[in-house]
Amino acid sequence: MSNIRLFHVNAFSQQPFGGNPAVVVLGPALPDASQLAMAAEFNLSETAFLVQLGRAHYQLRWFTPTVEVDLCGHGTLAAAHVLWQTGAVAAHETIRFETRSGELLARREGEWIWLDFPRIALTPLTLDPAYAAAIGCQPRQTLAAGAKFLLELASEEEIRTLSPDFHALRALPGRGLIVTAPSSRADDDFVSRYFAPWVGVDEDPVTGSNHCALAPFWAERLGRQQLRARQVSSRGGDLRLDLRGERVLMAGQGLTLWQGEWLLPPTPLGASV
Repeated sequence: MSNIRLFHVNAFSQQPFGGNPAVVVLGPALPDASQLAMAAEFNLSETAFLVQLGRAHYQLRWFTPTVEVDLCGHGTLAAAHVLWQTGAVAAHETIRFETRSGELLARREGEWIWLDFPRIALTPLTLDPAYAAAIGCQPRQTLAAGAKFLLELASEEEIRTLSPDFHALRALPGRGLIVTAPSSRADDDFVSRYFAPWVGVDEDPVTGSNHCALAPFWAERLGRQQLRARQVSSRGGDLRLDLRGERVLMAGQGLTLWQGEWLLPPTPLGASV
């Protein structure tokens, strides 16, 4: 037996069919090829791999079905949720994650999990009109958010009714495309959706890492550091945000739907044993 435990968590929601689902893998360190093969097997937008380094201290890596990524909000929230739920970490303890984006922290506040992430800088970008045509919108402005593109649209209704041509998007160079607009509801400040067919995820249901750019974007426009956001995919999810200089604190909730074990050696087909 490989002694690998699996947890399926809906992040940024407490609904069985809401939020962003992630599989959390808790166990020994695995070869990169095994992690990628397992992520492809689960076929969710993100699989989070946890390896304990010390007390409330873990290595954390994130894989889509096709690539490893540098930063993932919902995978981090799901991982923290599992560690507290299983008692691996006491409720009052802050969890330290060692990741490709440096050390990330997670703490509990009632039913909410707060993550401490790096702010993503925004820079002006003149984007080829083919991108807007592929997703069917007329952006007010376009910006670069790290390796991703951020498009501001006029309304929540426009965001909700988008029906992108993913074949056309894949023909263009890119990493991910964020669309955002003011919320039409008093409970939220802004809404967003996220399309990333370049990394095997046509639409990600709720994307925590995008809010490292969206928080400063909307804080400047609304004149407030504390914000509430909703990602309006078909599943949907809610976030609380607090901009603290070069850090973005984001909070969400989680729900574990199932747990189990990986029963065979995690060696992908064609790999040497």
